[in-house]
Amino acid sequence: MHGPASPGWLLVALCAATGAYCLLRMRSGIEAQRRAAGGEALMGFGMAAMAVPATVFTPPAWAWPLYAAVFGAAALRALWSARDSAHHLHHLVGTAAMVYMAVAMATSPGGHHHGGAGVPAVTGLLLVYFTGYVLLSGARLVPVAVAAAGSGTAGWGDRPELARACRLSMGIAMVTMLLGL
Repeated sequence: MHGPASPGWLLVALCAATGAYCLLRMRSGIEAQRRAAGGEALMGFGMAAMAVPATVFTPPAWAWPLYAAVFGAAALRALWSARDSAHHLHHLVGTAAMVYMAVAMATSPGGHHHGGAGVPAVTGLLLVYFTGYVLLSGARLVPVAVAAAGSGTAGWGDRPELARACRLSMGIAMVTMLLGL
């Protein structure tokens, strides 16, 4: 990403911390939560890698097609999983957005993240979706945090309010990355 390095590093830290927490969530006793957490960890770490400021590290030309292939495979997995749970449709949109950003970066001059690299209509649709998701997730988070304050028996992998906060932070990061596209 171009621009000041400080916001880029904050975005890297947010996404990496989110990915790390999602790895912790993979220790859940519930298989569906483990699978969702694995996909979210991939998203968090992938977003962290994409957000590294271009002044510090410029990925080689082969990195963007590799990102597109990895997240394309994750999109196919999310599409397959959507048969069982509508939540995976959000994963599908997220992985498709990652593919879109990787392709936009690969096709931009020099493989750098320049303004106008993406298709404005697609970028706009993704921005509308993720902005709505962030607002809805934030609204849903407040009641869960109040209700969960009284119960301290859930493990780190089974805390719904932390999982929602994790998804909210990834949504905010996605909006930020799309705005920079």
